[in-house]
Amino acid sequence: MSRTVALPEADGGWREIELAEPRVWADHAGGFQKRIAFAAAHVVADPRGENVPGAPAAIDWDATLTFRSHLFRYGLGVAEAMDTAQRNMGLDWPATSELITRSAALARSHGARIASGAGTDHLIGPASDLDEITRAYLEQVEFVEGAGSQVIVMASRQLAAVASSAEDYLKVYSSVLSQVSRPVILHWLGEMFDPQLNGYWGSADIPAATRTFLSLIAEHAASVDGVKVSLLSADHERELRAALPDGVRLYTGDDYNYPELIEGDGTHHSDALLGAFAAIAPAAAAALAALDEDDVETYRREMAPTVPLSRHVFAWPTYYYKTGIAFLAWLNGHQDGFVMVGGLQAGRSTLHLARVFELANEARLLTDPELAVHRLGVAFALAGLVR
Repeated sequence: MSRTVALPEADGGWREIELAEPRVWADHAGGFQKRIAFAAAHVVADPRGENVPGAPAAIDWDATLTFRSHLFRYGLGVAEAMDTAQRNMGLDWPATSELITRSAALARSHGARIASGAGTDHLIGPASDLDEITRAYLEQVEFVEGAGSQVIVMASRQLAAVASSAEDYLKVYSSVLSQVSRPVILHWLGEMFDPQLNGYWGSADIPAATRTFLSLIAEHAASVDGVKVSLLSADHERELRAALPDGVRLYTGDDYNYPELIEGDGTHHSDALLGAFAAIAPAAAAALAALDEDDVETYRREMAPTVPLSRHVFAWPTYYYKTGIAFLAWLNGHQDGFVMVGGLQAGRSTLHLARVFELANEARLLTDPELAVHRLGVAFALAGLVR
């Protein structure tokens, strides 16, 4: 096999890159001591399914669950049925509920952590009022708890559409938090991940929204294990985690700045709940294992090559990051085809995906370079890119 591969450029040319030697990554099935780490996992589409925009999701269950076993192998918990799994972007509630049930059972068999998203997306059409949204949240919370998973209370498009003030958000969330059976993770998903969530918590002004968010947590701290914040602002995250009540964790959702936020500042640190960790699981495990040994230099060295890859995968428009995660899973043999529910494989250009390959190669995250090169060539051929 050639040790170089040609990548297309936008101007019509090609350039050669060197293939890195594959790295043998150590397993860390026991998890980590210093940080809690969840990977938000994608779903693998059934290549025989009618996975076109607007159609019910057809999932390859074997590949989807095997990928979760891959994450457990590296000591990561799974954040299930989140935006990475295409909630509100092709994953309907019947598929979501089956996914949560299957994944929770798998996590129990591995002795691994799992937390799953509870939202309001099973509602058909717009919600009529706040009470309907509250009932919808509680229905999904009950389902997730019944499956044996921790609950992640997801941001609700229906609530964003109906709420007219911060008080409306507080009314709904307070009702939900007063009825959960164990502490939950609250998810604040920014509009870069879902434009329909603009103005969440009652204001487009982030400081004002943060005050509302913190007032909710202060009132219900016993019901909140932690918060996952996906605003891609390291400064905001540092300020928020310092203001959280004792015992409430901050699970970083910052796929741009996660190494420094997880490392911490000596006083506070973030735990992790990241879509990026689904793409960089072996390297994330190596870094977190080093942190367990207080080996900060090795932690930084292991994390550093993953950052350019993650920032590229999560580049604007950020909500299409799932396409890059599924593409990398395909390159690494975790799924047989590069297809996604809702046809979302069309969410990124071929040149964007070629750069995913290049950055994964630089991070030594291509587990079988020969397979990855072959599949990259298939993608090029389908796009009409022939040298």
